[in-house]
Amino acid sequence: MQAWYARSHEGTAPYRLFALSNLGSMLALLSYPLAVEPLLTLGTQAAVWSAAFVLFALACAMLAWRSKGAEAQHLAGGESGRPGPGLQALWAGLACCASVLLLAFTGHMTLNIAAIPFLWVLPLALYLLSFVLCFEASGWYRRWLFLPLLGAGLAGVCVTLSRSNPSIWTLIPLYSATLFAACMVCHGELARSKPHPQHLTGFYLMLALGGAAGGVLVGLVAPNVFEDLYELPIGMLALCVLVIAALLRDRASLLHGRWGIPAGIVLLALTAALAVTLFRTYSENSADTRVTSRNFYGVLNVRDSGEGPDAMRALSHGTIIHGKQFLEPERRDWPTSYYGLRSGIGLALLDARGHGPLRVGVVGLGAGTLAAYGRTGDVFRFYDINSDVVELARSEFTFLKDSRAKVEVALGDARRSLEREPARNFDVLALDAFSSDAIPVHLLTVEAFRTYLRHMKPGGILAVHISNRYLDLVPVVQQAARRLSLELRQVENDDDDDAGVYRSDWMLVSASPAAFEGKELKEAAERIDAVPRVKLWTDDYSDLYRILK
Repeated sequence: MQAWYARSHEGTAPYRLFALSNLGSMLALLSYPLAVEPLLTLGTQAAVWSAAFVLFALACAMLAWRSKGAEAQHLAGGESGRPGPGLQALWAGLACCASVLLLAFTGHMTLNIAAIPFLWVLPLALYLLSFVLCFEASGWYRRWLFLPLLGAGLAGVCVTLSRSNPSIWTLIPLYSATLFAACMVCHGELARSKPHPQHLTGFYLMLALGGAAGGVLVGLVAPNVFEDLYELPIGMLALCVLVIAALLRDRASLLHGRWGIPAGIVLLALTAALAVTLFRTYSENSADTRVTSRNFYGVLNVRDSGEGPDAMRALSHGTIIHGKQFLEPERRDWPTSYYGLRSGIGLALLDARGHGPLRVGVVGLGAGTLAAYGRTGDVFRFYDINSDVVELARSEFTFLKDSRAKVEVALGDARRSLEREPARNFDVLALDAFSSDAIPVHLLTVEAFRTYLRHMKPGGILAVHISNRYLDLVPVVQQAARRLSLELRQVENDDDDDAGVYRSDWMLVSASPAAFEGKELKEAAERIDAVPRVKLWTDDYSDLYRILK
């Protein structure tokens, strides 16, 4: 459309429309969780979007018809020489680098800093904002401002990578500012080198190709090649190389003045220093890691800590602990972390033992800690979507192989697996998949709860683990229980460092109030009488924004 506009409006600057396009993308990104998702079901959203797309297609057809008679020769001029392969490669490289850094910084912040829902919105908004500012008519990119800011930001990131547990109130602004400076440099250099409008389609082809390549590298290549988030340091170094290439190509840059050679030496030295620092930092950070495993679902780490009787092994996904175990043989069968004896799931299992051998289902394997409750004759069936979790639970922890119960592991999405399977007649079914930022919403809808109930024995207990630093899942579970006329209780337990137990919050659901009359649950389980403040979640409607703490 910019090409059509340039052909029919000789002498105008069509590139400003690219800034307007990205402004629209940014407004849509910010408005969706605040206005669209809370108000419209998925079906209504699809219908509205489809109608709008038809209007969009008709508008495009009208513009194409109007531009068909425009004369391309009006665009011919002395500056309209065809861009060479070197410049095209630079365009693709800059776009690719910005895309890589967007995904790398986002992944690092959500995995290693804070599992905050919607934290991915901030980096993406800054990425789009940089397009808006750089391609606006006058352009906001200034080398004298953003190159020093980029250098300071990269240095700050290196410092924080080498420190343990910096404040998120320092890290999130620093990483966001550094990403914004990097995107301003990449997109600013793209805007500075944009060709005559006669060649703008080739320019955008290279820009789109580079952006897509960045997504492929981080989303598909990196999980199969790297065992950790190495795309962040690689992206930082690639950016430095591309900046040097862009400055060398521009005869008006500081590398071509009287101080060109000293400036070039300084830039190369700083790039080399950054490479050495990043290599040493990542080597040191991985020194205390026993095992690192990475796939499509993220990076898992197994680390040992403590000494003597307190020595423990933990499985973590970024800042989220998914299970830990004492290494001392006398204590390694203790249920730890969120599954202690006084936790909601612990009390439910202890009460259920009075009815004979148990059939227990667990959505979310982790380290397999709940298998520690198994007795001879019991059956514990775990569901997990991540094959690496299953492998680590079997190779690095002993809960599964030490359990006296029969242990089964079903690999795949838990809800799909349960929908396909015949009724399992579980005495207790534990849902433990909601402690991170990207909670599987489809496991919390009323349709999912109906599936769970089909697999429960009469009077069985559905235990939902809702410990989450940023999301309040109580009203979500409460609404599903109300719709299905189920009894609902809440159990909270405190930390117990000596037993390796964390504070946890569990919601217990059952079709029968008698399920909560056992010795253990009668005192600990509390009724919830508050009116839920959210709408019922269904497969056609959910709203994470309203349950943010």
